[in-house]
Amino acid sequence: MAAQKSNGRKLVAQNRKARYNYHIAERFEAGIALTGTEVKSLRQGRASMGEAYAVERGGEIFLINAHIAEYGAGGCFNHAPTRARKLLLKKREISKLIGNIKRSGMSLIPLSLYFNERGRAKVEIALASGKRKFDKRQTEKERDWKRSKQRLMRADN
Repeated sequence: MAAQKSNGRKLVAQNRKARYNYHIAERFEAGIALTGTEVKSLRQGRASMGEAYAVERGGEIFLINAHIAEYGAGGCFNHAPTRARKLLLKKREISKLIGNIKRSGMSLIPLSLYFNERGRAKVEIALASGKRKFDKRQTEKERDWKRSKQRLMRADN
């Protein structure tokens, strides 16, 4: 599976469930501290963010449960696939995120993992609150209505 290019970004992994399960309030772009074999594996597009989330530990933000597959030629220098990875943010952004997590019970959810124009690995994280079951049903209804509306428009032309 190769990475996809979009607007100068080389997309490696995307969390598709995030927009379905959460109301996204605010987005942040964060750097990520990686080892050499992790970067090589990401360049091959071998990552998954389906079960990933971010937490605060000791005044820093860490990405938990993001799966970056082991690099084939890594040998004894390979990394643990789901290790905790430090996210690189400014102090003001970190304090804002920690405040929102503790005060209003929001979650930090990674949306995508990509390489920017300069070739640096970045993670787009979002401050989000969980959707309830009726919110998810409403989202599905809207999506179905948009789909059927598009079908009707195509049938008229």
